Amino acid sequence: MSKFSQEIEVSGHLIDSSILTKIFDKIMDLQGEFNVQEIKIGKKKKDQSYARLLVKGKNQEHLDKILKTIYREGATSKIQKEITLKRSPKNNVMPDEFYSTTNNHTQVFHKGKWIQVENMMMDKCVVVKDGRAFCVPVRDVKKGDQIIVGEDGIKITPPERPREGVNVFEFMGSSSSSERPTQHIAKKVAEDIFNTKKKGGRIVLVGGPAIVHTGADDAVSELIRSGYIDGVLAGNALAVHDIEYATLGTSLGMNVHDATLAYKGHRNHMDTINAVFKAGSIVNMVKAKKLTKGIMYECVKNNVPFVLAGSIRDDGPLPDVITDVAQAQREYKKVLKDASMVIMVSTMLHSIATGNMLPANVKVIVVDINQPTVTKLMDRGTWQALGIVSDVGAFLPMVVQQIRKKK
Repeated sequence: MSKFSQEIEVSGHLIDSSILTKIFDKIMDLQGEFNVQEIKIGKKKKDQSYARLLVKGKNQEHLDKILKTIYREGATSKIQKEITLKRSPKNNVMPDEFYSTTNNHTQVFHKGKWIQVENMMMDKCVVVKDGRAFCVPVRDVKKGDQIIVGEDGIKITPPERPREGVNVFEFMGSSSSSERPTQHIAKKVAEDIFNTKKKGGRIVLVGGPAIVHTGADDAVSELIRSGYIDGVLAGNALAVHDIEYATLGTSLGMNVHDATLAYKGHRNHMDTINAVFKAGSIVNMVKAKKLTKGIMYECVKNNVPFVLAGSIRDDGPLPDVITDVAQAQREYKKVLKDASMVIMVSTMLHSIATGNMLPANVKVIVVDINQPTVTKLMDRGTWQALGIVSDVGAFLPMVVQQIRKKK
């Protein structure tokens, strides 16, 4: 065995999910070498495959770099080492060389056994306490917390592509294109939404104001009313334009149904904000029957939790908007807990923010007219997202129409 080499192993649906190919590619990209010492391919669709490789580097530093990279693709060391823990020196400070998480299913080897890391998210650290491991953002780190440093004793399991059944995610992969047959994709998305709810899954919608501008407000309202949406995450703009449309028939002063400019329409969104402040909150506005339709109305009437996160550009903002971004992030996480699917519609800011909070096994659908929005979300780490480059005003009503047929 070469001086600078190590045995690694990997198991799972290696061929279907391209896990083995990715490991080979990473080793070669880093100018390393490998020998396949053992490989067993599953014969039946539920059988797992197994491979054992000898990985070689030019020197120890080179080998360590290769190993760190392939561990993140699902490989583990043949001889398993314990995790290394160091205490946080003070609040909001992680020890040097802290392990930075991915959004993949992760286990850590502690006191001779594998422990599942809870609350999995990308770009966090791992705190070990009382025999449990938790994904923790730097803001919540406390002095004395035992935090994992280095890469030893960590096992990552990338989500696997199942062989059976063809849902929208297998049909499309994680690609994004405006050249795909939109009606067919809408049908597949509708099937996936319907089947997720049928199995008792939770679906969260992340939305931007283009939902209202493009005329998709009624479609989203119907999804909420019909019980397909279990949480709504947005900013000030979606709520303001939704309430403006529900009460005045306009969105940013434009008549939604014929795209004409309403008389004195330039003041309509400020008039809407004022009306919510007069009522005291969106909930109060619904109770007073001043708001009788729309996305926010359906959320209130159907007890669907919503979180509105503020930004520096907001008019108002509405009294319901959380202007402390750290608090807004915490509230987003509460709504996202145990989500099975997240549908992101026309908002780069809130989509990327939400993507950062999700484990990789949560299905993500991104619908946006702008290709860069879809691409950027995936490039930021939410690689499991299905990107659909389409006009939401046309696409979402198609999805709702297909869901209606299934009832």
